[in-house]
Amino acid sequence: MSGRDYDARWERLEAEGHNPHGEAGFVDWLLGGAGRVLDAGCGTGRVAVELARRGYEVAGVDIDSEMISGARAKAPELAWHQLDLVVFDLGEVFDAVVMAGNVVLFTAPGTEAAVVARCAAHLAPGGALVAGFQLRGEGYGLDQYDADCSAAGLALSERYATWDRTRWASGDYAVSVHLYV
Repeated sequence: MSGRDYDARWERLEAEGHNPHGEAGFVDWLLGGAGRVLDAGCGTGRVAVELARRGYEVAGVDIDSEMISGARAKAPELAWHQLDLVVFDLGEVFDAVVMAGNVVLFTAPGTEAAVVARCAAHLAPGGALVAGFQLRGEGYGLDQYDADCSAAGLALSERYATWDRTRWASGDYAVSVHLYV
């Protein structure tokens, strides 16, 4: 999907009355209104731009040049990095790293643990890795994700069914919060 198509999809959903900022609202609730956030797999910057509008210090990382160009066009004042989540190193830490919109599923199969480890390496002590993704009957799922987080020094804190903080019991989508302690 192109950056323009991606943005048009969210604009259409907003016009239909859907909240396009559920992920940003979740992170805002989690951090309590202040902090540094890394949007890992930021795409065209939808989440990062909204968090910046709410007063957060934000950076975004994505491997796709078209997506990063779209993000830079929306908010040139923010720090956008065209880098691979498997190996990126910004040399700084954040209060939260968010992987919204199935980011972990868009990485190459077999690289998920490396992505989780690189995101965890960018967390300040007490920081949160927040990821929402679809759960499929096969492929990468919560058991492996939790194991990858544990191997990266993170502990599961909370799990929700949606970005609106409905508690997760089961289902085809999960939003997980793992803390770096």
